[in-house]
Amino acid sequence: MTRSDPRRGMVLVTVLWSISLLSALAMAASVTFRGFAGVMAVERDRVQGEALLTAGLETAAGIVNTSSAPLTEVETTVTLGTGAVRARLSDEGGRIDIGKAPVELLASMLRSVGAPEAEAGIVAQRIVDRRGPGKAASPDNAGRPSSEARQMSSTGRPFTDIGQLQSIPGMAPDWIVAIAPLTTVFGEQTVNPLTAPPAVIAALPGVDAQRVAAFLRARRSSPSDADRLVPILGPAQQYLAVKPQRVASVELTAALASGYAATAHAVIVVLPQDSQPYRVLIWTPMPYTIGDRPMVQR
Repeated sequence: MTRSDPRRGMVLVTVLWSISLLSALAMAASVTFRGFAGVMAVERDRVQGEALLTAGLETAAGIVNTSSAPLTEVETTVTLGTGAVRARLSDEGGRIDIGKAPVELLASMLRSVGAPEAEAGIVAQRIVDRRGPGKAASPDNAGRPSSEARQMSSTGRPFTDIGQLQSIPGMAPDWIVAIAPLTTVFGEQTVNPLTAPPAVIAALPGVDAQRVAAFLRARRSSPSDADRLVPILGPAQQYLAVKPQRVASVELTAALASGYAATAHAVIVVLPQDSQPYRVLIWTPMPYTIGDRPMVQR
């Protein structure tokens, strides 16, 4: 009778374990490769989306530099091999500059969004006081000028963002939200009537609903005729001035064929005889999305 060799069983077990281990390693490698491929696809889409946003921004700068028509919500679309980008432009000069507008204009704007008469005047005066010449920077807890104050001083502008109005005593948060579409920190003491949004026209001192409606009708038929348009607004004329359109707000939306989308908000300036075709004053990218799903930027 032949006896079986117990070593054969050990060899068989070893072989089976080796096969199982190799199978597990192959599966792990496959999963890792698929994950890596997915990451690379997302990264490729991100790069292409950013390239489209840049193309839209450069197109917008070209429009600002060459267009003689008022920038009243101008929209354009650029289509490239990787996808398309839509750029929507508006003139910052058509908004109320919180760092330069007179107190009467600021108070009227606050009243237009629901601030009570007395409070609107008080808060408007506080805004003007905050930006006054020689105003000392507010110290932080260590007795040093705050980073916000240092930034304002370095740029030569009393405000660098609308959100800084929340530091004004008496300023209600909902007022800041309401006036955000009407305001800027890149404008002048006056408002450009050819590019001002309807809500800005309605916020001007001494302008009632009838004047607003008449002005908007006339602007639709004669968008560049300042001599005809400005007198319609009566007492508000002192707060208006037609000026070159150099600073524009740009809303960008890029979309790839894969469904990947990227959006951004920018403010650009185009200056005559500048060494650069345009300069970016603000660049705020939004979360990337695939379909309706936002993706966290890294």
